[in-house]
Amino acid sequence: MAKATLNGVELAYDDITPPGAAQRTVLLLHGYSSNRAEGWKRTGWYTAMERRGMRVIALDQRGHGESAKPHDPSAYGRLALAADALALLDHLGVGRCDVFGFSMGTRTALQMAIDAPHRVSNLILGGVGEKLMEPRGSELPPDAMAEAMLAEDPESITHPFLKSFRQFADEQGEDRAALAAFTRADNPPLDRAAMGALPMPVLVVAGARDEGAGDPAGLARLFPHGHGVTLPGCDHFSVIPHASLKATVFDFLDGVLGLDDEFPPFE
Repeated sequence: MAKATLNGVELAYDDITPPGAAQRTVLLLHGYSSNRAEGWKRTGWYTAMERRGMRVIALDQRGHGESAKPHDPSAYGRLALAADALALLDHLGVGRCDVFGFSMGTRTALQMAIDAPHRVSNLILGGVGEKLMEPRGSELPPDAMAEAMLAEDPESITHPFLKSFRQFADEQGEDRAALAAFTRADNPPLDRAAMGALPMPVLVVAGARDEGAGDPAGLARLFPHGHGVTLPGCDHFSVIPHASLKATVFDFLDGVLGLDDEFPPFE
């Protein structure tokens, strides 16, 4: 584990290069209330990528893991998170790489691609679908996740989705006040027009039982070179360690996934 102070914030990260010359570099961006060790190392992604000769860079995003955990919502804007990721690539001397974001990490990954498309070779958006573009709070009150994180008794949380994230945060020993602040950040909607102009291949993939994601194909249609894949038998939490997700991601990076199934962007 290494740390660097970037954009005034201390960030923890791993930079793992396999023996010999790395065939490619991938940046991994974990989901909400997770961290690089839980989201990527424990679930087998480090090992799988190393075996394929890939250099793996993974950071704990602000408010998570071993990185700084401010309690001010203004610290957690999506633009700042994307700037952190790009600054880490600069710090490590990486000009261009593949970027894989999961759940919350997809928003950081998308903003990176919008802000610096020349830095992203391939973009992978995991655990999301067409619901990513729906207004925040369309299914839950806007402050529901923050209130769940700050609740004194987790058993008082009645909504299964909120309770699962609270339990996960507790299991990881995360700073729940920081996580609450994270959800209260003021973020503008994702730029649909900018997404429709991205030049790189984009994979959108989620489990068939991930009710919070929506259809991956629906989101994939927003990109000029988008591929949407639904994995049977997986929900939001079980999909990330699943062998079918690894197979799908590696097929995509190898250029053999769905070459005849690209979706045109919406007019």
